[in-house]
Amino acid sequence: MHTDACLVVAFLNTVDFERGDDLLDDPGLWRRWAEDHDLTPNDPAEARAARDSLRAAIGDPRLSVRPLEVPLRFAMTAAGPVLITPDAVTAVLAAATRLTIREDWVRLKICPAGDCLWAFYDESRNRSRTWCSMRVCGNREKARSWRARTATVHN
Repeated sequence: MHTDACLVVAFLNTVDFERGDDLLDDPGLWRRWAEDHDLTPNDPAEARAARDSLRAAIGDPRLSVRPLEVPLRFAMTAAGPVLITPDAVTAVLAAATRLTIREDWVRLKICPAGDCLWAFYDESRNRSRTWCSMRVCGNREKARSWRARTATVHN
């Protein structure tokens, strides 16, 4: 997976609905996450607003897209223009922008399993992957669907 996609997916998954954990609820964990990604942590409320808006934009059914205005700056280097990302939110939004420019934004998805809602990057050739994991969520949903169909037939 591309570096930008890894950063965006990691940021989107700072909330875990299956376990009921939100990393942004703990300032120490949020600071550690940002530092682990060589970033400066933002205020958790600012990070949550960005995360929720990004999750909504890729299909989280619980959220609605809200406009975000984050000023971006760039520097001209010998290698060309470089976005200046002074904090975690700006770095994630810059990565999301690069994914959009490369037409890879559509590969960011939310698992439709209601108890999962994990963000993932669809690396399939035709961009048709549905589940975060076919072994876990996909298999579980197919088993539920099969049980529902067979229960209807046997009743």
